[in-house]
Order: sequence, then C-alpha cells, then structure tokens
Amino acid sequence: MRDQRDGHGGGHGSGRDDGREDGGRDRTAGGTAGPAVDTEVAVVGGGPVGTLLARELALLGVDVTVLEKLPSPDGISKASTLHARTAQTLDRRGLLEAVQPGRRVASREVHGPVPFHFGAMFDLDLARVVDEGPVLVGSPQAYAQEVFAAEAVRLGGRLRRDAEVTGLEQHPEHVVLTTRSADGTERTLTARWVVGCDGARSAVRRLAGIRFLGDGPTVAALMGEVRLLDPLGAPSGWQRTPRGWTLVWTNPYGLSRVCTYDFRGPHRDRRAPVTLDELRNEVERIAGRPVPMDGAAWISRFSDASLQAEHYRDGRVLLAGDAAHVHFPAGGQGVNLGLQDAVNLGWKLAAEVRGHAPQDLLDTYGSERQPVAAAVLHNVRAQVALMDPDPRVDALRALFARLMHMDEVNDLLSTMISGVGVRYDVGARRADPLAGRLVPSLPLKTSDGATTVAELLHRGRPVLLDLAGHVGLRTVAAPWSDRVDVVTATPDGGRDVRDARDGGDGWGTDAVLIRPDGYAVWSARGTTSDAEALRAALVRWFGPEGVEGT
Repeated sequence: MRDQRDGHGGGHGSGRDDGREDGGRDRTAGGTAGPAVDTEVAVVGGGPVGTLLARELALLGVDVTVLEKLPSPDGISKASTLHARTAQTLDRRGLLEAVQPGRRVASREVHGPVPFHFGAMFDLDLARVVDEGPVLVGSPQAYAQEVFAAEAVRLGGRLRRDAEVTGLEQHPEHVVLTTRSADGTERTLTARWVVGCDGARSAVRRLAGIRFLGDGPTVAALMGEVRLLDPLGAPSGWQRTPRGWTLVWTNPYGLSRVCTYDFRGPHRDRRAPVTLDELRNEVERIAGRPVPMDGAAWISRFSDASLQAEHYRDGRVLLAGDAAHVHFPAGGQGVNLGLQDAVNLGWKLAAEVRGHAPQDLLDTYGSERQPVAAAVLHNVRAQVALMDPDPRVDALRALFARLMHMDEVNDLLSTMISGVGVRYDVGARRADPLAGRLVPSLPLKTSDGATTVAELLHRGRPVLLDLAGHVGLRTVAAPWSDRVDVVTATPDGGRDVRDARDGGDGWGTDAVLIRPDGYAVWSARGTTSDAEALRAALVRWFGPEGVEGT
C-alpha cells in the first residue's frame, strides 16, 4: 500500500452565499463550555457532499459554516447520476424532487428493466434489486450542490466563498483554520469540529496528517465539454478499440461531453493543464480517425487511483466524500458514496455538538462508512480490469457479459452499483432481521392523516414507529422525547413493514426504531424482551434518558 498525499480528481463546487461574513465573530458554540469559537462546525468544501452535510447540521440546529475556495460557482458537473440508495436517502429528507432540474422528475414506481453497465458492458438490470424507486435519478452535480447550499443557508448555515484552507491547528476543544483568499488576504476561523469535504486533493486530510492509502494510477483519462464540429460523425457513446476508450455524449446543438481512457500508463504530470489539442489528439489516436472539435468549456485529467483515508476521524477533524475515498468513476458511484457519507455523519456530529451523543457514537461514522467505501473501490478495480482494451481481454468480457444475464450475478452486481445492499452492524440481537437495514418508505395512517416512513424522517430526528399499539414500548421511549419522535400508525394498505420481504423471510415487525438516516437499530416481534432491547437501543444510539441537548 502506498501513502499518497494527493489523489486524482480535484476541485469542489460552491453553493449559494447569503452575504454573511463571520470569520471575526466570536461565540461560545451551543452553550458548550470552553473557548469561544466562530462556528460549531466548519465544513471545508462547497461541493455536493459538503453542502448536504451543512444542510443536515443546520436542520438539527447546529451552527455551521462552509468554507469554499472558489469565488463563484464554476457550473461544472462531472457527475450527474444518483443511484437508488442515494435517491431513497434524499427522499427521507424531502430533497428528492428538489435535486432534479426541470418539471419532469423520476417516477417513484419501478416499471420495467433499467439497463446499466458493469465494466462498460450494459447487461445489468438494476430494477431487479430495487423495491423503492426511482432506480436512477438525473441530477447534475452543480445543480444539486446549489440546492443543498440554499437549503443550508435557509436553515441558518453560512457559506464563505474565496476561502481556501491553508492551515489547520488542532486543540483539545477546538480547531483553528487559516484561510486565504485569491488576493492573498489571510483570515482565521475557530471551530469545535472540522469536516474535510474538499475533494481528492483534500487540504484538510493533508494538514491533519491522515494518510491516503491504496493503489496508484495506471490509466490516464481526460474529460471535457467541447463543441463537436461534425457531431453526427463522432464516435457516439462508449467505444472500445485496441488503443483505449472514447466516451462521447453528443449534443448537436451545444457542448458535448467527451472522455478518453488510455491504459498505457498514468499521466506524466497529473497537475499539468489540459489543452484542447491534447484532448483532440487523444480522441483521434484511440478512434483511429479525426474527430473535429473546438470551443472547450473545460477539460480535466483523472485516473484510476484507488485510495482511501486510513481513518475518517483524527481528533476533532473528520473526512467525507472524495476527501475520504477516491476511485475511477465507473458507474457514477463516487458522488453517491459521498452523499451517503454526509447523511450518516450529520446526525451523529449534531448529537456530539449538542451534548447528548452516547460514547463512541461519532466513531461509528468511520466504522460504518469505511467498509462501504472499500467495497466500492473493490468493484471499481474489477471494472477497470474488465475494461482493458487489450484484445486478450475480449474473451473474458464476452464470458462476463453472459454471466451478467444470470439472475444471481445480475442481482449481486446491481446491488453493488445501486448501493441497496448496504447494511450496518448496529449491534442488535441476531433475531432482528430489520436491524442495520434501511426501513422501506411505506404508506402509513396516523391520527394526523396519511404519511410515509420517509416523510416521518424529514426533520432529521429518530423515530420510534409503533404499528401495533404497544403502550409499553411508547412508555419506554418517553424519557427520550426530546430526541426521538414516537409515532403510532397503521399500514395504509398493500405491502407494509410487517410483511415486507428480505430474502423471502417475513420481518413480522410490530414496531421499529429508526435512526435519522433511515436505518433500523431495533424492531419488535411482540416478545417480553422487546422493552429491554428497546431501552438498550435508545441508550446505545441516542444517549442516556432525560438528557437535554444544549
């Protein structure tokens, strides 16, 4: 394993500024004893992961400031696809429709096959493993991060642009950040906690001394948006030749997205500027013919480096998104991984800030999310191997394509790509089949009217969902009423939590305790041990009873 201080990929976009500049204002965060700080949490990086995390924290009343090095949004969307588990996660915050530009939004129903690729072989049907739609969502990265940023500001968060982090100094009760603007002006900001969401070349990770471990690059890739002078004659879609790959998404009326993959070795200089001539020549080399183009809006380099932070937390510094893990962009899994990091971390960090987090709660962020990222890096490395343009790989690709039409293989690979197989070890009893799984968003009837499981989670609070009128269980949860919403409901027709299927086994659930990120930590089967197990789960995940947050 090699320790790499800088990975591939770079840059992070920006959200919307409310015009407030707070670097010089002191406050004692959340009433917590200790030195005065400027903000409770500083999120470094205004891309989709950083802005969603800021929104999560602001929703829960945490004073949060996003530091973004770009003076203004660059409008670049290198990623534009959200997979099923990310869509389900955003639905649990009421953000699913908001991140889809235009009037047409993806259907919540799963109708018919949804073809997708593994290693650029489009033989998967993702719909087979998705019970709660949509299977795929079109959401340009630049658009989504603007939505998240506006939401964070609306809820009381702040965004400082033109603030590149250049220094980080940890203390027992706070962290001091140094920022520099484009004109060279330096400022300091003091925070209780810092979260690096600042991309593969994360300054926060480097300054905190957290090692970036894994495999170095073997592929040199280019990506850009250009004007194709002969769009109908360009090699459309995914094209594999013995010299590499071209990926061209043609737009005859504007800019087209053009990518190249060169398997001969990594870039000689990862940081060197990319010219239009370099992209044009590389497309021609791989395609074997000229592909005229001009008017490049932007072009960038990337690689297949597969790297992960040795740990996601060092004292009061945490990492999320590409700052914590980077890989080749196979299947669009990277931004999905990062957005799920943000929602996993947000409520845990908020509990820590407000003073009611149980011991080691914050450490479960790393213990839960690091294995998920490692699994993604693993499947991406397999895809890169299958994409090798050497003709000797042709037989392997042909065989693999046939295997992908087998139900078990399709379901295994589709589960990897879509993320719907994520299950956390929440320390529950073995007989609890719901524990650690995302609770499906099913229709419910309550005394206040119709709702869904997803809607119950819009506030970002835990929910004890009582489906069978268990007065005793609600009594157990009463001392946590400041932190946990108790909802009595009945299934509103059709499939419900009590008869939902997991591998063909009925869950038989009469009540379920749901974390703010939508995952169950306990469910009841009507046994005498339910009350004791519920109390233990409440203490384990939401702190001692009767402790008011600050």
